[in-house]
Amino acid sequence: MVVDLENFQNITVKANGVATVGAGVRLGNLALGLYSQGQRALPHGTCPGVGIGGHFTHGGYGYDSRKWGLALDTIIALDVVTANGSIIHATSATYPKLYYALRGAAESFGIVTHFYLQTQPAPTNLVYWHYGFPNMYTSSATMTNTFLHWQQFALNPAFVDQNIGFGVHMDGNDFSISGIYFGDINNFTSVIAPELLNGIPAPSYQQVQTVDWITALEYQATGGSATTLSEPLQGYDAHDDFFAKSLVAPESAPLTSAALTNYFNYIIANGVNAPNPWFSIINLYGGASSAINTKPASFSSYADRSSLWVFQHYGYTGNTGSAFPSQIQPFITGLNDAITSAQPQTNFTAYLNYVDPSLTAAQAHTLYYGSAVYNQLLTIKNLWDPNKVFWNPQAIGA
Repeated sequence: MVVDLENFQNITVKANGVATVGAGVRLGNLALGLYSQGQRALPHGTCPGVGIGGHFTHGGYGYDSRKWGLALDTIIALDVVTANGSIIHATSATYPKLYYALRGAAESFGIVTHFYLQTQPAPTNLVYWHYGFPNMYTSSATMTNTFLHWQQFALNPAFVDQNIGFGVHMDGNDFSISGIYFGDINNFTSVIAPELLNGIPAPSYQQVQTVDWITALEYQATGGSATTLSEPLQGYDAHDDFFAKSLVAPESAPLTSAALTNYFNYIIANGVNAPNPWFSIINLYGGASSAINTKPASFSSYADRSSLWVFQHYGYTGNTGSAFPSQIQPFITGLNDAITSAQPQTNFTAYLNYVDPSLTAAQAHTLYYGSAVYNQLLTIKNLWDPNKVFWNPQAIGA
C-alpha cells in the first residue's frame, strides 16, 4: 500500500523562526516558501523535486550542512500517524524514543504528516563557485593526486571551516568541483581558491560569483545556471529508472592513494565509454568544524556522525519506458568495490537516502545504522509497531 501525501503542502513560519511544513512539500517549494516568509532558510539537498519526507528523516545533505547541520538536525517536532492509528506529536520531551527513531528511520515507525523545523536567517549574499577540469580521464595518477589534494585541503582548518561546503562530480566526461562559501568573494579568490587549485591541473572553466540565497540554490540545482525552484503542487510526474549505491568514508580513515588509484582506474577502464549514463557525486561531510559531526550519537538514529566523504554512485537509463539494462548494477557495484577492496582496513558504511535495493536486510541494518543504533531501533519498533504494519524489505525488524 502507498499513502499519497501530495495534499500536505502547507508552509508557515512563526516569529521564532520555526516552520511547520506538510509532508508533501518538495525541496524547491520549501526553499521558496521559507524565503517568502521573512527570508528564512534550511539546509537541504539540491534537487528541487525531492520530497521532504524521506530526505529529512534519513539525513538530508546540502552544501550548507557543514554550517547548519543536516536537514534532519533541524527537526524539533513531528506529527506522525502510528501503527495503531494514533496521531502523535513527537518531540524530545514528549515521546522521546519515538522522536529519536523518526529522525533516521521514520518509514519503519509511522507516517509523518507535518514537520516542525528550526530555520535560519537566509544570508543576504554568498559565493557560488564551480571549477571544471579537462582531460582528466586519461590519467588515474592525475585524478588521484587531485583528489588527495582536495582531501588534504578539506582537513586543513587554515582554509576550510564550516562556512564552506563542496562536492565533486564525475560522469566519464565531466570532472568538476563546486560549492558555496558563506563569506566575502575577495577572501575566497585570494585565500581559499588558490589553495584549492594549488598543484593540480588548471581548470578549463570556472564560475565564481556573489549571489543571493535563491540564486545560489538555483545554481546548485543546475551546476551554475538560472532555473526555477518551483515544482507543481499536484500531479508531479518526474521519474527515473536507476540503480544507486552509496559509500561513507570515515574521517578517522581518509581515503588512501591506493584506494583512489584503484577507483579511478576502474572509472577510466569502464566508465568513460559506459553503455549507459552514470554519475558519481562525492560530498564533503566532515573536515574542520563541520556541524554535521558535532552531534552526539544519542541525538538521533541517523548514525553517521564521523564521516568525511559520502559517495553517491548512480546509473540510469534516461528512458522510463525501456527495460532496465542488466549491465548498470554490476558497473555501479564495481565503483563501490574499487574503493573498499583497496582499503580493506577501513569500516565503510552507507547512506540511507541513496537506498540500495541489492542489500539484504541484515546488510542494510549494519551499513545504515550499525549494531548499537539498530538494536535501539528494534526495541522501539517492538514498542510502537510490534505487528510490523510499517514494513519494507530493509525496514527495522525485517
